[in-house]
Amino acid sequence: MPESSIYKSGYVAVVGRPNTGKSTLINALMEQKIAAVSPRPQTTRRTQLGILTLPQAQIILVDTPGLHIPHHRLGESMNQAAADSLQDADLVLWLVDACEKPTEEDALIAQRLIKDPPHCSILIGLNKTDKISGEQLDERQAEFQAFLPSAKTIRLSAATGRGLSELTQIMIDALPEGEALFDEELVTDLMEKEIATELIREAALLHLRDEVPHALAVRIDEFRERSEEMAYIAATLFIEKETQKGIVIGKGGEMLKRIGVTARQEIEAMSGRKVYLELRVKVRKNWRNSPESLHQFGYELPKKR
Repeated sequence: MPESSIYKSGYVAVVGRPNTGKSTLINALMEQKIAAVSPRPQTTRRTQLGILTLPQAQIILVDTPGLHIPHHRLGESMNQAAADSLQDADLVLWLVDACEKPTEEDALIAQRLIKDPPHCSILIGLNKTDKISGEQLDERQAEFQAFLPSAKTIRLSAATGRGLSELTQIMIDALPEGEALFDEELVTDLMEKEIATELIREAALLHLRDEVPHALAVRIDEFRERSEEMAYIAATLFIEKETQKGIVIGKGGEMLKRIGVTARQEIEAMSGRKVYLELRVKVRKNWRNSPESLHQFGYELPKKR
């Protein structure tokens, strides 16, 4: 615990529509990879904490699934997880893509923040500003600011680090005084097994075609430590259609091997030890609308309306 008499700690909920760079931003603030990222939208399906412990504060960053128009129970579950993160937040960071005009999903997020405002301040973070010119950026900032005129805005680039120091100070200023809520050695609330699950799915998202990724779930069947330097992981990749199974496996098993190699490398980098990873593929029809499957795969079931 820092010796300073003034110490701050609290939660910052990072919300936004899919693919605005929430997980990438949190990884950048943490200066290490704790959250799965990919070019695909909806990579993040559940909340995950990034616990950033500094000499003067502990910032608990809440990475959330992208708020979107749901088409199945999994989507409803993801939206609920993101909405629930607002309840205990000391600051809400609404992250938007500065390269794109506000979408229908952006408008819905703004409506949610207006209709059911959290008991804290809201900051609009314009991300990906390294890809847009000054005049266009001014226009984009005005468009998003119009949704929430009283909210402050900050220009960011998770890729280049632009604005991250300023953002860190804004977050510290917004937090209440209090002792650290987590051990300073912790960087996330997820166990190694849970992170491995997300890294396997991340690898699949990086390699698979458009028709497969969102229909894919990962279940760790076995996670065994063979020694301090080696772990054995067996996992099943679930998809919804028989036609998708061949795509995931690939000719001669080539695609599944590529996914496995990428996932193994990421898990080894995360854990600091060698990993033997074994993957298999199964079909579970319509699992995204199955309460039993959602529960088994670790997703919170949507609350009944």
